[in-house]
Amino acid sequence: MKKLKIGLMVCLIGLYMGLTSCSDKDNLEPTLNVSHLAKGADVSWITEMEAAGVQFYNAGGTAVDGLKLLHSLGMNAVRLRVWVDPARGWCNKNDVLVKARRANHLGMRLLIDFHYSDNWADPGQQTKPEAWKSLSFEGLKKAVSDHTKEVLELLKDNSITPEWVQVGNETGNGMLWEEGKASVSMANYAALNNAGYDAAKTIFPTAKVIIHLHNGYDNNLFRWMFDGLKNNGGKWDVIGMSLYPSKENWEERNTACMANIKDMIDRYQTEVMICEVGMSWDEEDIAETWLKDLFSKINSVPDQKVLGVFYWEPLAYGGWNGYTLGAFDTNGRPTKVLNAFK
Repeated sequence: MKKLKIGLMVCLIGLYMGLTSCSDKDNLEPTLNVSHLAKGADVSWITEMEAAGVQFYNAGGTAVDGLKLLHSLGMNAVRLRVWVDPARGWCNKNDVLVKARRANHLGMRLLIDFHYSDNWADPGQQTKPEAWKSLSFEGLKKAVSDHTKEVLELLKDNSITPEWVQVGNETGNGMLWEEGKASVSMANYAALNNAGYDAAKTIFPTAKVIIHLHNGYDNNLFRWMFDGLKNNGGKWDVIGMSLYPSKENWEERNTACMANIKDMIDRYQTEVMICEVGMSWDEEDIAETWLKDLFSKINSVPDQKVLGVFYWEPLAYGGWNGYTLGAFDTNGRPTKVLNAFK
């Protein structure tokens, strides 16, 4: 399939500008938020959804720009995933730039999430980009470095400065398998991670680099990974976590996640970011209680060592891509869970 064309990017920017021009009528003033916390969302699907004709509505039923709507509900940050050469273009560097510009225009903080894949990278798949599959290990390290620099330089050239850079996505067993699989060679994973870390620091020296694992409640996983990285010279500034509880286990998972957070801070003298959270959209009452409890708990951590919380794709609704853990109802309006961000 062809890559996403620049013309489509122009159309998306035009769509955004058209929505922005009507924003005064929508009266979407951001909620005052003086917290140090990043209160945000991964909105990486937004341009693809808009191109497909999906609309987002405020509580009154008025169609509004999705990102401006999240901002008005108290969100002050966005997270954007980067794929190397995706088949349909979405989440490549040019698409990321479109979304980053929009966030920057609203004064929102930015987390860039490198997957180092042409598609999803997560605990079950860390597939090398097609163009990297024949590279030697040294070649892989260089590819990680070059790709990281290329994307970040594009942002820098457009006067956009990410506050955080995530090197790999849910890398609970490393990345760029098989060479970078942590259970096979922690040293290899550490070296690939460091290639991304050093590249990010080259372009944005003050950005904080995140290593992000799934299952934020699983202390054994986190100790295994970060002990292994530490013993192999692995570099990071922030430990990232995902947390996706159910209506039945959210209290247990929040408690376990907080215990893990405190252990990571004490054990590695590091900061923590909750990079992904979500719960089924149709459990909004329980979801609101769960997320408010999580915010309350992390605000109690001394010295502001927990940097923030990002809801994963809250704008997804109506079965978009089969995802059901968004924060909008079937009418495209925000659910109660987003009250936690106010």
